[in-house]
Amino acid sequence: MSVLQTLKDRSNNTCELCSSAKDLSQYTIPPSLNENVDNDILVCKTCLDQIEEREEMNPNHWRCLNDSMWSEHVAVQIMAWRMLQRLRHEGWPKDLVDMMYLDDDALALARATGEHEDEANKIIHRDVNGVVLSNGDAVVLVKDLKVKGSSLVAKQGTAVRNIRLDRDNDKYIEGKVGAQQIVIITDFVKKL
Repeated sequence: MSVLQTLKDRSNNTCELCSSAKDLSQYTIPPSLNENVDNDILVCKTCLDQIEEREEMNPNHWRCLNDSMWSEHVAVQIMAWRMLQRLRHEGWPKDLVDMMYLDDDALALARATGEHEDEANKIIHRDVNGVVLSNGDAVVLVKDLKVKGSSLVAKQGTAVRNIRLDRDNDKYIEGKVGAQQIVIITDFVKKL
């Protein structure tokens, strides 16, 4: 059975965050790169657009987290925690975060994207042109890069999709070139 079908079965074909039944898709929570039922959730287009910051946050839409934060699935709990952290300036999400319980491993994964940090303390990744990069973006290499520890040379013009940001260093991102997962310095990429 596919990961998508398993997610549909466990959620009764509804968004695992807001319970909508429209425009559902599979979402792999960052920094995970592997699609599996432990790292993925089923979300609607409205939730996905706000998660990926393609659309402005609508605080009233996210009142649904009052229910989804109690999900038995850790991936859903982690996304609920992250979205509540993004909305913490609204007031009401802080009470929900205070009620949530995540074990140490889940909390470490939830904090991996830095949602809980103030904007002034967040590390901002920028490409060679100064454009801000986000988890899940696609970039293209602007120079041939020799991959340390292998004979692979990543050629200029190679597209790297679904990048992951290093939360400790604003110069490092991760992505797949061919079948190999590599670390790339942001000075050598341009956002697509």
